[in-house]
Amino acid sequence: MIMNETVDVLIIGGGASGAAVAWSLADTRMRIVCLEQGDWQEPSRYPSTGLDWENRQFGDYAISPNRRKGKADYPINDDESPIKVANFNGVGGGTILYAGHFPRMHPSDFRVRTLDGVADDWPIDYWKLEPFFAINDRMMGVASLAGDPAYPDKEAVMPPLPLGRTGERLGRAMNELGWHCWPSDSAITSQEYQGRAPCINLGHCGHGCAQGAKSSTDITYWQEAIRNRVELRTNCRVSRIETNEDRMATGAWYFNGDGEEVFQPAEIVIMACNGIGTPRILLNSASERFPSGLANSSGQVGRNLMFHPYGLARGTFDEKLDAYRGSRVFMWSMQFYETDPANDFKRGYCYQFTRGFSPAITAINGMGDGLLPWGEGHHAAYRDLFERQAGMVSVCEDLPEEINRVTLDPALKDANGIPAPKITYRLGENTLKMLDHSLARATDILTVAGAKDIVTRAPLPYAGWHLLGTARMGDDPRNSVVNSWGRSHDVKNLFIVDGSVFVTSGGVNPTSTIQAIALYIADQIKERLHDLFA
Repeated sequence: MIMNETVDVLIIGGGASGAAVAWSLADTRMRIVCLEQGDWQEPSRYPSTGLDWENRQFGDYAISPNRRKGKADYPINDDESPIKVANFNGVGGGTILYAGHFPRMHPSDFRVRTLDGVADDWPIDYWKLEPFFAINDRMMGVASLAGDPAYPDKEAVMPPLPLGRTGERLGRAMNELGWHCWPSDSAITSQEYQGRAPCINLGHCGHGCAQGAKSSTDITYWQEAIRNRVELRTNCRVSRIETNEDRMATGAWYFNGDGEEVFQPAEIVIMACNGIGTPRILLNSASERFPSGLANSSGQVGRNLMFHPYGLARGTFDEKLDAYRGSRVFMWSMQFYETDPANDFKRGYCYQFTRGFSPAITAINGMGDGLLPWGEGHHAAYRDLFERQAGMVSVCEDLPEEINRVTLDPALKDANGIPAPKITYRLGENTLKMLDHSLARATDILTVAGAKDIVTRAPLPYAGWHLLGTARMGDDPRNSVVNSWGRSHDVKNLFIVDGSVFVTSGGVNPTSTIQAIALYIADQIKERLHDLFA
């Protein structure tokens, strides 16, 4: 066993939220250490630098840790879930593999109980986070078009990414229907920005951007944080958090890259491990003082797991479009985002309009969809499919339910013997109705756009990218894990800054909101330093 010197702040996790909170707290001049169980990525080794890039999407850069099985990964038992977990372990976390699609949650998302009588209101609102959204847009480098009527006014940091032929075709259909659509916010540079080159439209956003145009936190926040003397230790897998007789966190145990067990003492501990990793560590930190898991007097740690169930619709067009070249998502629609009394479900969803697939993926999906025959006629059918497909996915709001949860698997363990997380999840009736509605309206859009051979699927099985709600924020310690500024109700020097704290999921990708929350909590810590543990 190795015992390190005490630091002021210990951050666990070096992804979207861990990087943001580290950068913000650096100006306090406290000694800050971040433990990341993965390593730095080498852009020169990203799949997009080689001819085998499509194959590697199913191997060392697969979105599923159970398929990827890298040294930094831990297994996840998601057998009892129709949606499989997608994550990435390494400096930058999920921002290494995300598409760079960067919407904010809407003002209504924080008040769903008041507005729609479902779930719970957040103890904070959009306007509390608004200045931190703006900071985050500048730090990450967001391309957007100002004036979207679906949102309050917000600044455009740089011009939007091009819509391309696909956007023009689908955009005309939306205009004909009279439905909202807008160029999407993208954490991808459309011009040179802070030393980073602009996107060159390779279409490889989902497995690491060797160009450096996609805003992963290893090339944004972490560069600044390290220059400001934050220490980032890689290949450090945290197993549990230790506490003392005063019910305060004293630090964390972790395994270093040599497999040695190390204790890192700290005055403040901040969890930034996503909605699966954070409850896993908290539950594994059970002790005589906290028999049901750390910070879990409410019984809410691990409960209310929310994904975003995805529906997919795509069609084939009579003209060549952009194929896979360009950003993966380039336009959105919030037409069906808010609750409509005419529908038989509450809340709503957004559409993300997407381009076609790469060559091999076109063939694989074409076979699965019954659009490509074996043998005679295969090549002709493929030529009619490749570069001619486009469509959208619907991102459906996932209402919190306590039965959807993360627990510790009684048998499955990672390479260091730490219990693996087990996911129990089912789709609620409200979600199923929402998915059906989204596919019906997507079919309308594609039909008006002139598509044929329209294919729909829901829910997408390997789409558990958004891991939310398992250590929820709230004013009442009886039904929440952290307070309105991210501090644990039970452990006064323990904070959570990742997607675990979400009270509701909204119907948009959460990274922008996760980082805004991390910056907000960091700001609260700085403002309250004189009585932080009171």
